[in-house]
Amino acid sequence: MRHRKDHRRLGRKSEHRRALLRNLVTALFQYERIETTVAKAKETRRYAERMITFGKQGDLAARRHVARFVIKPEIVAKLFSTIAPWYKEREGGYTRIVRLGHRLGDAGETAYLELVKSTEQKEQERAARIAAAESRALAQSGEKAAKKKSSDADADTEETAEDRPKRGRKKEAAGAGAGPGGGAKRQRTGPRKVGGG
Repeated sequence: MRHRKDHRRLGRKSEHRRALLRNLVTALFQYERIETTVAKAKETRRYAERMITFGKQGDLAARRHVARFVIKPEIVAKLFSTIAPWYKEREGGYTRIVRLGHRLGDAGETAYLELVKSTEQKEQERAARIAAAESRALAQSGEKAAKKKSSDADADTEETAEDRPKRGRKKEAAGAGAGPGGGAKRQRTGPRKVGGG
């Protein structure tokens, strides 16, 4: 039974636990979906839903209350201007936990904690993702065409460079009789060491 047990301790002191939950709530509002363990997701959900309720109130006292908990000021502004209006008609249940399975390292059960969105918002995000992918593909194809043109130009310059003699190397025909040994590789002279000495 869970009599008189308000929350999960998460194996941390109270200051560390509060800092962890503040970071998770801030990341949730920033990225709109985070991956964490199921226990942390359940604890984070409590605070995130409270912050969204304050965001729906929208007054100065609510803004100050949220600013004490959420770490980044720009995320506080995003909560009040963008996220809270999504849930104007909704009475609670602003987040969702989607279980993913167990981690390979420590077999911890992981889950996504995400903000619930309407079908219209999902369609808009999908259209934006498709448009971004298409523009990225066009940019890459333009880069490939530019690289191909530059490689063709490089091939033309390489052909002319092959006609010129290489710098810093002696011509083999001229250097055959010059120098000690007639250009042949010098052999080792002197006694050879044998063994591990």
